[in-house]
Amino acid sequence: MPPTPPAARIKKFFGNISFVVLLNLLVKPGWVVVENLVQDRLGHAAFGTFTALYALTLIFASVSDLGLTQLTTKRVAADAAFLPEYFPTILPLKGGLSLLFLGLIVLTGYGIGHRGHTLTLLALTGTGLLLTQYTGFLRGTLQAHQRFNTDALLSVLEKALLLLLVLGLLAVGLTLDNYVVARSVATLFTFVVLYGLVSRLYGLVRYRLRWQQARLVLRASLPFAMITLLYGLNERIDMVMLERLATPAEAGYYAGAYRWVDAVMMYMWTVLPLFFAKFARATDQPREQQELLWFGQRIVTVPLLFVVGFVLFRGEVVFWQFTHSTPQELAHMTVALKILFINVLVHSFFAIYSTLLTSTSQEKPVSWLVAGSIGLNVGLNVALLPRYGAVAAALDTLLCAVFVSGGYLWLVHRRAGVQIPWSLLARLALAFGLLCATFGGLRLLFNQWLLEAVGAGLVFVGILFATGIVKLSELKALR
Repeated sequence: MPPTPPAARIKKFFGNISFVVLLNLLVKPGWVVVENLVQDRLGHAAFGTFTALYALTLIFASVSDLGLTQLTTKRVAADAAFLPEYFPTILPLKGGLSLLFLGLIVLTGYGIGHRGHTLTLLALTGTGLLLTQYTGFLRGTLQAHQRFNTDALLSVLEKALLLLLVLGLLAVGLTLDNYVVARSVATLFTFVVLYGLVSRLYGLVRYRLRWQQARLVLRASLPFAMITLLYGLNERIDMVMLERLATPAEAGYYAGAYRWVDAVMMYMWTVLPLFFAKFARATDQPREQQELLWFGQRIVTVPLLFVVGFVLFRGEVVFWQFTHSTPQELAHMTVALKILFINVLVHSFFAIYSTLLTSTSQEKPVSWLVAGSIGLNVGLNVALLPRYGAVAAALDTLLCAVFVSGGYLWLVHRRAGVQIPWSLLARLALAFGLLCATFGGLRLLFNQWLLEAVGAGLVFVGILFATGIVKLSELKALR
């Protein structure tokens, strides 16, 4: 069979991305709205405690497979024979690592002062997140086989089920306990469905732990494990430190703001793994990697520019559900939200360079870069969190994002073998500046957020064409 032309591959890949994003838009915005209701019902302090437990657990759960997820995705994408040869060893190995890390989660929670009922909630949250991590590992095999549409369906299954369960709890009586249990039930159901599907697609795997294979894959996966651990610390340490150094209420304020960051960044974390698999498959094809990078830069950045612009000018409207909060609390959350969305802006420009580096065997320098960011973050947190709370956590996160993004660009320039699209980056920055000017002008003209958003959206389409970020010929080629 002749190779697929590059334009046809890009067109098909764009279709995969569109399907993934559509499914997430159908489910995950609803989840954000429901979780706002959950926080409003439970209160900032109670929800802040849960969020701190969740963040602590997520740090451990994300690294619980020691990089096996990324390694497997990369190896299967490059060599389909890796799956039948190594899965009988990797699956039981991953299960054992999950149990080990559950113990570490509980011990760490005990060590930092959690006791009794709170420790039980931590263990239950940890069990659910470890299952979620295992689910992500199984989804990685689908991505490696380029089954992006199947993966997209599974990516929203857990959130859709959890949405239904929590809506039921809101009707009959929501507590922190039954909320945590509902999350675990949704995770377990999704895991069972995905495990059955993978077994049906690739055959039932008979567990056969071979220690020589286990040593080989663990040695190869450790660089990915280090990156995952560092990213987890970098993203979640703020929440844990806020609850310990400031107050649970401050952690709750930060959680209310960060939820919208998570919701918007979910677009990026849904799309970038698809590019990870694509970059890994084109490891020895720099021209194809260059095309993917230039294509991905626009796919990742453009939608987020509009969202960031809206939040910077009208961020207060996203907290409309917090009817039990004081005006001072809402103002505090809004300031943190706007700072965090400048962080989103930075990631929208530069996160894809991290994906390119980690998919092309540049894990070690990326690890050192993120480690430096963590050191900076922790130092700033210790100095600022006790006095300034959630706002300081948001500012620390932004400063670290700027630091690590500059490092990504330097590494890509020095080591990746592909050109950074400086002209495209400049045009994207110009488009964002024009979009902000539009939002500011429409606010003076209308002073009504919905009219401003619709008007700015229409103008933004024109800006994209005027700056050459989107071309009519490219749209015709996707038909």
